[in-house]
Amino acid sequence: MAGGALNFAPPPIFSPFSRRTIIPKTVRFAIRASSQSPDASASVKSKEGEEKQQGSLTFAPPPNFKAPEPKRFGVRPDKALDILGASLALFFRFGTGVFASGYSVSLVPKDEFPPGQYALDVSDYKVKETSKLGPRPEKPIEIYEFESCPFCRKVREMVAVLDIDVLFYPCPRNGPNFRPKALQMGGKQQFPYMVDPNTGVSMYESDDIIKYLAEKYGDGSVPITLSLGLLTTITAGLALVGRSGKGSIYSPAKLPPKPLEIWAYEGSPFCKYVREVLVELELPHIQRSCARGSAKRQILYEKVGHFQVPYLQDPNTGVEMFESAEIVEYLKATYANQ
Repeated sequence: MAGGALNFAPPPIFSPFSRRTIIPKTVRFAIRASSQSPDASASVKSKEGEEKQQGSLTFAPPPNFKAPEPKRFGVRPDKALDILGASLALFFRFGTGVFASGYSVSLVPKDEFPPGQYALDVSDYKVKETSKLGPRPEKPIEIYEFESCPFCRKVREMVAVLDIDVLFYPCPRNGPNFRPKALQMGGKQQFPYMVDPNTGVSMYESDDIIKYLAEKYGDGSVPITLSLGLLTTITAGLALVGRSGKGSIYSPAKLPPKPLEIWAYEGSPFCKYVREVLVELELPHIQRSCARGSAKRQILYEKVGHFQVPYLQDPNTGVEMFESAEIVEYLKATYANQ
C-alpha cells in the first residue's frame, strides 16, 4: 500500500464481453460538416430554405434571468417525482452508464491529497476515481436519436462507458429538422443513426454502433450489460417506464444557430430530465460525457470550482448554469414557441 492509499477493484458489472467484432467501414454520403472540433460551434441548420430565417433569429436569456446557485444532492420538491421516475433506469439497467470503462477508486488520506483536485470526501479520506480509456475521437461522434427509444439508450450508455463526446441531433416524433435529415442521409427513418466524422463511417443498428465504438474508441470489449441481446433491449425499455414516454414527441421550438453544450452522463437521473427537454425541443447539443471516473470531471472542476451535472453552456445566449429544474425552465423560456 503506497502513500497510504487503499485500492479497490471496480465492480463486476462491466465485465467485458468476450466476442470482439470489427465493423467494416462504409463511406457516408450527403452529410454536411457539423463540427470542426469538440470545441467548435456546429451548424445546425437542416434545410436550405430555412437558413436565412434561422440566421435572422437572435436569442437572449429570459427577462431578469439569473443563473441559480448549485445545490449538491438537492432535489426541488416540485420535481421529486420526475427525478424518482428517471432514477428507475438505474435499477433496470444495473447502473450501466454510471461508470467509465476501467473504473477504479482509491482512498487517499486528506492530508496526502494534492489541492485543486476533484475527489469525493469520505470521513478523513478523499475518494480518487480513475478510468482506463481508449483513443479519443478528434471530432464529436454525431448521433441522430431520441430519448425514449430503448435502442438509443443502449448507445448512449456505451457513450458514457467510453467517455466520448457526442453531438446529438434529436429526432423526436414529428420533428421537422433532423428526422428528415437522417432519412436523407441514411435512407431510412430508423434510430439511432451514427455518423463518425473522424472515419467517414455511418451506420444504423444499436448493437453494430456499440461494437464499432468499442473497437474504435475502447479496448474492443462491450460491457456484459450491453451484450445480452433481447434481455438488454427489454431492460433498456423498462428503464424508460418511469418517465412515460418523455423525450419522444416534438414540441414546437426555435432552432438555434449553434448547438448547446451539456456536461452530463447517461446514468444520472438529473441529466436525463434535462435531456428529455432538449430532445422534445429538437435542440442539437454536444454532450461532454463525464461518468464516474472521467477525467473531464477534473476539467469542469477547474472551470467552475466544483463538479456537478448537468451543467449547461449555451453559446447562443452566453448562459452557463447548473440545476436540472432551472435548466429545463430556461430551455423552455428561451427556445419553445410561445
